Amino acid sequence: MIRTDTELKTTFERIDTFRRQVTELRRKETNPKNYRLAASGYLTEIDRMNLEVREYLSFLPSQLEPASSR
Repeated sequence: MIRTDTELKTTFERIDTFRRQVTELRRKETNPKNYRLAASGYLTEIDRMNLEVREYLSFLPSQLEPASSR
């Protein structure tokens, strides 16, 4: 779960890294089955992280519980 803007930035960076990896796989892999197998883990992780981003951004900072109290 994302708790701070710093964690949000890190998550965006990870999403971008995974997106670049999938883009590179699409460019290099010629076998559709191999591509789907190789990309599926990255795409699943991108989806999971995007859900965390959406959850974090759906609240105002004042509504979030401080990380130190968890």
